[in-house]
Amino acid sequence: MLDRHELEAFLTLAEELHFGRTAERLRVSTSRISQTIAKLERRVGVPLFDRTSRRVELTPLGRRLHEEVRPAWQQIISAFEQAVAAGRGLTGTLRVAFVGAAGGQLLVGAAELLRRREPGCDVQLREAQMVDLMPWLRDGEVDVALGTFPVEEPGIATGPVLVSEARMLAVPSGHPFARRESVSLEDLARVPLLQLPGTLPDSLREDRTPRTTPSGRVIEPGPSAATFNEMLTLIGAGHGVLPVGAQARRYYVRPDVAYIPFSDAPPLRWGLLWRTDNSTARVRAFVQAAGGLVGGHA
Repeated sequence: MLDRHELEAFLTLAEELHFGRTAERLRVSTSRISQTIAKLERRVGVPLFDRTSRRVELTPLGRRLHEEVRPAWQQIISAFEQAVAAGRGLTGTLRVAFVGAAGGQLLVGAAELLRRREPGCDVQLREAQMVDLMPWLRDGEVDVALGTFPVEEPGIATGPVLVSEARMLAVPSGHPFARRESVSLEDLARVPLLQLPGTLPDSLREDRTPRTTPSGRVIEPGPSAATFNEMLTLIGAGHGVLPVGAQARRYYVRPDVAYIPFSDAPPLRWGLLWRTDNSTARVRAFVQAAGGLVGGHA
């Protein structure tokens, strides 16, 4: 196999056909180029260049090798340069996923702010279903996702909390809970609790759909669903309940579902997620723009 220095020496000498100019371009000594080419020719078994006191020319085999290797090497260099530009620069497209109407509204504002700050950076917003959010993020389908915390996953970074909202319980409109002013976490032991998709992090599912109440009473697990609307349909049909954020009252009004505040549950917290190996300049700039938007520093 050729190493990088041998490839660079061979391809550059094939272009320059002059050891001195090749050495100057590669910022090494002429003797280093001579030694590298000689070593390469020994490995190949035949000369790649004809050398005289007046000129340097490719041999037929050297010309063939150059014609076959040069396009591949240029492709490698181009791919690497694009990767560096994507990692360090702020041009190009950032793909951002959200779940639900409220999340989309927040990200629209962050995207507009980033475009004003960095005109060369475009933001593509995509709606994801609950079941798809983490697979999209891990598979590189999107660069950033807006989700609820806590998310404690290997390889996944989390930004600061952008929004906190009151936690409520979505119940069938005909359920006795629907006539109450509030419910408690202990009330979850009295009804089946719908389960979030298994593709979501364990830390998030344990927070949203716990197995026991704070006092240790067992909570009956209900069915699971892939989307939030499927969850609401199951709730309306009387198959269980689900803790949700207060924004659901505004964006998901349904005659068969009621939203009752918790009296003792912590708020739901929203923030951005991205892969730790994809912490590019674009990702960091979007996280800053989202923080600036909700913090009033646009």
